[in-house]
Formats: sequence, C-alpha cells, structure tokens
Amino acid sequence: MQGIDAGADDYVAKPFQMEEVLARLRALLRRSAGHASNEVAIGPVRLDTKASRVTVDGRAVKLTGHEYRTLAYLMMHKGKVVSRTELIEHIYDQDFDKDSNTIEVFIGRLRKKLGVEIIQTVRGLGYSVDEPAG
Repeated sequence: MQGIDAGADDYVAKPFQMEEVLARLRALLRRSAGHASNEVAIGPVRLDTKASRVTVDGRAVKLTGHEYRTLAYLMMHKGKVVSRTELIEHIYDQDFDKDSNTIEVFIGRLRKKLGVEIIQTVRGLGYSVDEPAG
C-alpha cells in the first residue's frame, strides 16, 4: 500500500499472471489517452482493444498485427499528429531500420481496408486520425 500512497496508479502482487499485467497495462494506456472503455470509435470505425478487433459499420476488418498496432496507436492519439518515428518506435524493436517505408505501406493498406477517410497525412510531420469529413 505504500507504493499507491506514494503515487503509483496500480500494482500487481507476486506471483502474478502475465495476462493480468498486460490487461492492467492496456487499461493504464486507455486511461492515459482519455479512454475509459475497451472500445475506441472514430466515425464508423470501432477498435476493441480487449479483443484486438476492428470493425467498420459493424463489418469486421481483417488486419495484420502491424496494421492493427499502427491503427490502434493512431486511434488512441485521436486529433494529434503522430510522427513516423513515433509509430516505428511503438511497433518495432529498437534495431529496426528507421529509413524503411513500411509505415507508409501500413497506412496505405489501412486506408484501403477501412474504406473510410479517417487517416490524414500531415505533410512533413506524420499522420493524424480524426472524424471523417462530410
């Protein structure tokens, strides 16, 4: 209890299950991004962080792991510009080639699979996710 009194948000007693730690981390990330539930919605796009599932107008969208992590990160940072470097650091290990164009490939695939204009390119800065225009 001293840890929580000192300012910690949460703790896990030993022995612990890794799934519990991961669930608590996901909850902390949601709260830090201003999301209290497992679902994030932008226009017709719904992201269920607990089930790692994406739907558009109720229709399931099949994404690769990297595509899902890219979309989830952008949706958790709705309305903010996320740099290409920040996305790379979130998706890959530290030794990944930062000059690779894989982020651009993932964004292109996401736009095609979602069929909804929620991902905007902010020239020279990165990407932003917001409600579709119109």
